[in-house]
Amino acid sequence: MDWLQALLLGLVQGLTEFLPVSSSGHLMIFKELLGVDAEGFLDFTVTVHLATVLSTLVVFWKPVCRLLAGLFKFKYNDETDYVFKLVVSMVPVALVGLLLKDKVEALFGDSLTVVACCLLVTALLLFLSDRFGGRKSPAASGGTEVRNGISYLQAFAVGIGQAFAVAPGLSRSGTTIATGLLCGVKREVMAQFSFLMVLVPIIGEQLLDLVKGLSDEAALGGGLPLSCLVAGFLAAFVSGLFACRVMIAIVRKARLSWFALYCVVAAVLIFIFA
Repeated sequence: MDWLQALLLGLVQGLTEFLPVSSSGHLMIFKELLGVDAEGFLDFTVTVHLATVLSTLVVFWKPVCRLLAGLFKFKYNDETDYVFKLVVSMVPVALVGLLLKDKVEALFGDSLTVVACCLLVTALLLFLSDRFGGRKSPAASGGTEVRNGISYLQAFAVGIGQAFAVAPGLSRSGTTIATGLLCGVKREVMAQFSFLMVLVPIIGEQLLDLVKGLSDEAALGGGLPLSCLVAGFLAAFVSGLFACRVMIAIVRKARLSWFALYCVVAAVLIFIFA
């Protein structure tokens, strides 16, 4: 991998991490298109994923600070309620990551055919969320508005959606947003919740990959030049800032079906040319 390939892959990661089109699937697609060697690619993906985590923190800096300030008041307030619901949403993906990560990776592998199939599933979820999402009140059973616009049960359901998104090509943001909308959570609530809920799981996933790489006595960076890691990190961070802000606006107002159409077209092209 040279610095230009790293720059392009960083841009792909930053743009697709927040758009509902699967960053992992697109990294695999562009890795093949650019002819990038597998050596060092794991450490590169860790680097660019951490860059998009940082861009999320920058975009949501004020809400995160507000949540932490409320949490450390050590009483059950709106901020504590929101943080607890974020934690509940992380439980399914944590169980999958800790107990089934190796099995999942062995099951799906690096097959572009799997990516194409999962892109079609992403497209279906996005289409259904546009057609049927948000029709029920967040408090469908009680008739009153739930605290912070999302219930614990809805948070757990969204977390299950995130757990399924470990498959390459199944968009993490697309799955969580679509699941939330189909469960009756309002768009403006999911615009923030879906991005904040993935921060800790992404960091944890990348740390696990780092530990695995170090346990295999692999050199950090896998022999990649520092220029590649820096180029990929900066590209992913800057493009991630842009994509995150764009996706927030899209979730609040625009239709997700256009991304569904994109996923279908991408899947068809993979089936034809892969």
